[in-house]
Amino acid sequence: MEKTISFTTYCLAALFMLLPFHINAQNYDTEWLRSINGTRGSNSDAFMNGFTQSTYPIAFVVPATQLIAGYIGHDKQTIRNGWQTVTGLGITVIIGYGLKYAVNRSRPYDTYKDIVPYHYDTDPSFPSGHTGIAFSTATSLSLQYPKWYVIAPAYLWAGTIGYSRMYLGMHYPSDVLAGAVVGAGSAFIAYKGQQWLLKRKQKKIKGIVE
Repeated sequence: MEKTISFTTYCLAALFMLLPFHINAQNYDTEWLRSINGTRGSNSDAFMNGFTQSTYPIAFVVPATQLIAGYIGHDKQTIRNGWQTVTGLGITVIIGYGLKYAVNRSRPYDTYKDIVPYHYDTDPSFPSGHTGIAFSTATSLSLQYPKWYVIAPAYLWAGTIGYSRMYLGMHYPSDVLAGAVVGAGSAFIAYKGQQWLLKRKQKKIKGIVE
């Protein structure tokens, strides 16, 4: 539990460091976005939008598959993995959207007319919700199944989601970085929290038996 608290503190500290970054280094943030958004092309637009649109379906399918497979196969570990993934996503949404409306940062295309978005969203920009959800899903899978053939594609997918949000003109780089921190941190908290609850449950059962 102490490790969980320490990691939570680290994530919160990272976020507070990001807040002045996106305020004081606005020019750098914007120029980086311009360099990415300026490479847009018709074929790449569809490809990048496809990655963006995969965020929520995959984030739903992963825990749903874990839970269905777990309950059908009576596999307690897979069931726990499914609920842990759901919990990580839930924490991501709560923290992410809480920050969105607390910071209330305008979308880059609302501030800079040379930033051309693929489409328009009405909610605030900081942090990136899509990136947060993607990194939460990728981190949960990586913690549950620590194999390179799970970790590599999971983070490649999540990283491409983050890049696509900048490429499509929807977010600043600092929005994407914050989203990644929120998502990965939330998944880690859910994972460690579940481990703590399991140890506590085992101690109670051991106490009853003795």
